[in-house]
Amino acid sequence: MMVELTPLEKVESLFEELSDWYGEADKKELRVAAKLLIVALDKFSQHGGSDWRELVMEYVDMLKDDPDKFAKVMESNRGELKGKKPTDLLH
Repeated sequence: MMVELTPLEKVESLFEELSDWYGEADKKELRVAAKLLIVALDKFSQHGGSDWRELVMEYVDMLKDDPDKFAKVMESNRGELKGKKPTDLLH
């Protein structure tokens, strides 16, 4: 059965794939997260208009101040895999 991943699930799957690419490297998950953040910030600055920083900070503040709300936002962006980890579904 082929499961159609949501954009969030595709990014999570890419995170897992890139983490695997780093093998046994130190802090591989942090390295991957940093790469994805660099790309995301670049896209925010290109496509987010003059208020792109405020939108980024809304997410940062939400994660810091209300992690349950942030988790709900994450969960609401999942499809058929709600509550599951999207590993090895793209291959």
